[in-house]
Amino acid sequence: MDDLRPITPIRRPLVDKRARVPASKSIANRELVLSAIADGRSRLRLGPLDPGDDVRAMIDAVTALDYRVERDDDEVVVHGPAASRRAGAAIDAGDAGTVARFGAALAALGSGYVTVTGSPRLRERPIAPLLDALRRLGGTVTGDRLPVTIVGPIRGGDIEIAGNESSQFASALLLVAPRLEGGLRVRIAGTLVSAPFVDLTIASLRRRGVKVEREGNLITVPEGRIRARDLRIPGDVTAATYPAAAAAVLGGEVRIEGVDARVRAGGQGDARFFELLQGMGCGVSHRGGGVTVQRIGALHGIRANVKDCSDVFPSLAVVATQAGEATELTGIGHTRKQESDRVTVVANGINALGGRAQAFADAIRVEPAPLHDGIVDACGDHRVAMAFSILGLQVPGVAIKGAGAVAKTFPQFYEMIAELSR
Repeated sequence: MDDLRPITPIRRPLVDKRARVPASKSIANRELVLSAIADGRSRLRLGPLDPGDDVRAMIDAVTALDYRVERDDDEVVVHGPAASRRAGAAIDAGDAGTVARFGAALAALGSGYVTVTGSPRLRERPIAPLLDALRRLGGTVTGDRLPVTIVGPIRGGDIEIAGNESSQFASALLLVAPRLEGGLRVRIAGTLVSAPFVDLTIASLRRRGVKVEREGNLITVPEGRIRARDLRIPGDVTAATYPAAAAAVLGGEVRIEGVDARVRAGGQGDARFFELLQGMGCGVSHRGGGVTVQRIGALHGIRANVKDCSDVFPSLAVVATQAGEATELTGIGHTRKQESDRVTVVANGINALGGRAQAFADAIRVEPAPLHDGIVDACGDHRVAMAFSILGLQVPGVAIKGAGAVAKTFPQFYEMIAELSR
């Protein structure tokens, strides 16, 4: 994307500001899959904000597989599980890793051949471990990178899946496990990145009556009924990091409505961002169905392994440019294979504005330095575009190349920051 968007600076503390964010992509896409294979009708309320390209792509994927889906204003109704699984179905995941991975597992439940494809960048991202697992469970899969053709049905049993590149491989298998004869025992091999998102998958299954058992890296899901649900999808915690980062960068206070940003088992994994922000010198309070972030004094640098919440490291990195000490964020090597080589792109963005950032194989270091105007190339990465747009509220003359990428998860992002400036 080569659209260039200048950011209008605010350069004053936020006073009595409120922000809203879209429904959680992570929860919505899990619940869409579970609704498709549940017994009965599920109603998912997405709220008034556009949930973004990734959620729409998941809705389209479920529809493509012949599940009955109805979309009306801010809600989606999914009727499961009577899909005909017609041969020749196609899933276009766009830029969404969740859609490609969850969609591949969902497609493997049926006997008709299904093609799964996506954007040029998504075709470069990892999916081979999941495809190999589907083969070992009895599916037929052509190729190890998108586009692929999948023919099921897969069967239950024991399967091992690597966790070092993406937690979504394990989550994809777990989501469909109750529909497999005999259920599934999933052993996650090696280091698991973004581990709280597997916990989120398990919590989603349990809330639908599936008796999931976990012993360390071994997760057992029995064959059985999946209950339909009527569910309001909560606000996206990862999206909430951007207005929170604005309060940290500019000073003052912002309240983000409709977001449960507490760190808790089965919650949204990126909630840890708010604990890290506290370590950098911000006050955080959780009450009344939202989270409030306040900064009064100076910001401090931190050293943290963010392997479990790596999507928020761009937000942390731009906040770190305003801190009095250096910040080191580790455990982010796998983000080099996301929408961009995120470690390099974030470091390059800071340096383009006169900052001092160094990218390592699995880490980034940000040192204090005066910033100036400049163009930040988001390289098609929504999280980079949003993070540096927030920095542009403090640093005059910042422009984002590829700002349109925000539509992936937060189409009304720029309306949100315009509200902060009023």
